[in-house]
Formats: sequence, C-alpha cells, structure tokens
Amino acid sequence: MISSQSYFTALGSAYQGDSLRLISEIEDGSVNLAFTSPPFALQRQKEYGNCDEHEYVDWLMQFARLLKPKLRDDGSFVLDLGGAYQKGMPSRSLYPFRVLTRFCDELGFILAEDFYWFNPSKLPSPIEWVNKRKLRAKDSVNTVWWFSKTAWPKADVSKVLAPYSDRMKKLIADPAAFYTPKKRPSGHDIGANFGKDNGGAIPSNLLQIPNSESNGQYMAGCKAVGAKQHPARFPEKLPEFFIRMLTDPGDLVLDIFAGSNTTGAVAEREGRRWLSFELGLDYVAASAFRFIDADTPVATMRDLHKRILRREEIDVAAQGSQLSIFEQPGNHI
Repeated sequence: MISSQSYFTALGSAYQGDSLRLISEIEDGSVNLAFTSPPFALQRQKEYGNCDEHEYVDWLMQFARLLKPKLRDDGSFVLDLGGAYQKGMPSRSLYPFRVLTRFCDELGFILAEDFYWFNPSKLPSPIEWVNKRKLRAKDSVNTVWWFSKTAWPKADVSKVLAPYSDRMKKLIADPAAFYTPKKRPSGHDIGANFGKDNGGAIPSNLLQIPNSESNGQYMAGCKAVGAKQHPARFPEKLPEFFIRMLTDPGDLVLDIFAGSNTTGAVAEREGRRWLSFELGLDYVAASAFRFIDADTPVATMRDLHKRILRREEIDVAAQGSQLSIFEQPGNHI
C-alpha cells in the first residue's frame, strides 16, 4: 500500500507525492483514460512547479514513458498544453509540437486526433507583445493532444454531441424546404437521411469552453479555510468532454498532475473510478472541497483540511470505510 493517500471517495482516491513513483505502482493495462494538464513550459518559474522551457520536453517524456504501459490497449492519454513565447522576443515556442512528435516517434504513441481548446474568457497575454506593444493577438488556444496505444482506442463521439444550430433545427423540421438530396460539387453525397434528428451535431475538434468560474464549492472552501487556490485550473467541461467520449461508467480515469483535482471530481460525477496524483500537499488538501456538500459547515471544512495536511487518510464521502482504494476490489495499483 502507498502511504501517501490523502483522501478517498466512493469511486476514487487522491494521492500526494511524486507522480513518477506513483505511476510506477499502477498495474499495467489498467487505465482507460489518462487526462492531465502539466505545469506549462513558461519562461518564468512558477510556484506550482514547472521547469525551464529547454528542459521541459525531456522532463515530460519521463512521465509519458512510465504511463504508456499502464494504459489499456484501447486506452487513451489526453494532454492539454498551453502555448509559450521564446524568451525576450515575440516568436512562439514549438514545444507543444516537439512533445507531439517525440511522444509518437520515440515512445510509440499514436496521435488519435489533435484538439484545440479555445478559452474566450482568457485575459490578453503576454503583456509585452499584446497589451503594450500590440504586436500580437492574445493567446487563447491550447493544444490538446489525444494519444493512444493503437489506432483504435475506445471512443464514442455520440456521447458528446453538440446542440443543433437554429438553422439545423429548422431543416430537421422541414427538410424539403432547405435541401434536395443530391451529390454536391464538393463530392459530398447529401442523401435523404441528412435531415434526420440524431440528437445533436458531431462536435468539432475546436472546443470553445470559457474558463471563468468565480464561485463553486472548491473556491468557497478555499476561501473559508484561507487556503490558496491552485493557479492553473481548467474548467470542468474540458475533462468532461473526453471522459464521456473515451470511457464508460466504471472505467478508470487518471490525472498525474491533478492540481485542484477537477478531473477526479468530473470522473466521480460521471460514474467513473479515478486516481489523482499531485505533488503539493496544500493543493491536495484544498481539492477535497470538490467532493463535499455545498452546505458543509465551515468548521467541518477546516477540520477536513487540517487532517489532510496532517497526512491522515480521509474518507471524504463519509462512507465509513477507511480501506485504501489501492486495496479495494476493482482498482489496479
């Protein structure tokens, strides 16, 4: 049993410690989806633990190399990477693309699909090139690489259909008024079934998801106990998309740079088992607030936070069992 478990719920467990060590203890072929967003390769050192840009790809390769055998043969590894500029000049770093090519060329990963997360609420940055000199547009798109072990990972896009546009809704209601089935000049053969209601539209690989949460149980808990919020949180809709598309209820989801454990919270809500690894004990303790009721008394939140900081193993779901998730049936580590 790993001693660094901090808290657990009905479906998952959060561990504080070095992910390189924790990944090595997971059973091979047990993870359905690894979804994570590592500390980005920024020019300035950040408090949550990133390294210099020139070392970044080598550093990240260590984790990917250990992670690959832990995935099921039909499993997936989804990696969210923010962009960066070269130091002192308005030219972009190529590190997200070096990560992509090295993962595939050296580790044997398959690029199942490239996604792009557009955050319309992101503030203009970097300040020097965007706000002051006005030489560049604001950087508001992250690359999200969907890796797999084979060309045939488990996936079902029908689980993440997008709402139909108003025009498509009118077309479905009266197809004859909008189009005639025939082959188009583009080569597309538009048949009579084009107007069928399939419950939604196939989503694109451009995910428009604002990251503008200003309240919620996690933030309320941090404020109540005076805990620092994690500075690089992504919105729940981002892991939700991939968890729904790439896993089924009961599958195992892993986040190796968990931060505030958004991935674990979404996995729990979606009925998936989960494991989260995070180096910072303060961030692990605060992430437990994602799993408690909104009406939890402040005194209870403070006690929970203090006990995790004291490295006690806490059953956040209050299930009454103090059994480690590593010893529970169906969890493979």
